[in-house]
Amino acid sequence: MAYTRKDVTTLTRTERRRFVGALLEVKRLGEYDEFVRTHIEYYVPDGDLGLRTAHMAPSFLPWHRRFLLDLERALRRVDPSVTVPYWDWTKDRGTTSAPWTADLLGGNGRRPDRRVTTGPFAYAEGNWTLKENVTDEKALTRDLGRARDPIDLPTGSELESALAEPVYDTSPWDSRSAKGFRNRLEGWGSGRGSAAWRNHNRVHRWVGGVMVGGASVNDPVFWLHHAFIDLQWWRWQQRHRQARYLPATPPGPGSEQYRRVVARHEKMPPWDVTPAELEDVSGIYRYA
Repeated sequence: MAYTRKDVTTLTRTERRRFVGALLEVKRLGEYDEFVRTHIEYYVPDGDLGLRTAHMAPSFLPWHRRFLLDLERALRRVDPSVTVPYWDWTKDRGTTSAPWTADLLGGNGRRPDRRVTTGPFAYAEGNWTLKENVTDEKALTRDLGRARDPIDLPTGSELESALAEPVYDTSPWDSRSAKGFRNRLEGWGSGRGSAAWRNHNRVHRWVGGVMVGGASVNDPVFWLHHAFIDLQWWRWQQRHRQARYLPATPPGPGSEQYRRVVARHEKMPPWDVTPAELEDVSGIYRYA
């Protein structure tokens, strides 16, 4: 029977406590750091040679859908009542309300070093030491809104610009794709600064700290953010019912994307699953 993912602002006090408790237990068991390692490993830009599955590629959405499901399954082994909530950053745009409360993810980092000092994931609590990272930093860090170089969260109209795209993705199937839902949602644009970061990408930069880069999974808000991104894929599918994941077939030997992107029915590393198999998850979960 399908379970429900909820808006984080609607969680009861008990649901908040159980979600946090399950995250801390998955961390204590050592499983959480495996997720961090996997994301670092698959954080491959389109300028690199070889297969890209997690970012700057059509499989950005199914890859993170499966990644999110794996984390959710780990949480539900600890507590079957838990699901991953989503953070709607088009309407919950403050730095002190959910999810940035002491009983959920804690707040912003302190000014000198951006270290988070409130909530259950603060380093001083002793339960959330960063063990897999791209730096030597052991504490969770954030810079909500980037005080020194302010940046705003994406707006509803910016998200709508992605949802309105009638085609899932287009050639060249990377960060340069000018059209297509996937790249508009992932958020690779032209220009410099905030103009080049849209939707998904800009949220990572707005949170700052460890959320910028391959080790972004170290911040639990990663999952709430990607649950909302996953919800957008579902909404796009409802709006464009005849549209499917693209490319349908692998780019040929003459293409610069030959063997570099995953087609609809190709296996998507590191799992034995295809994007087509992840297009419909209505039998697993739904969104409130």
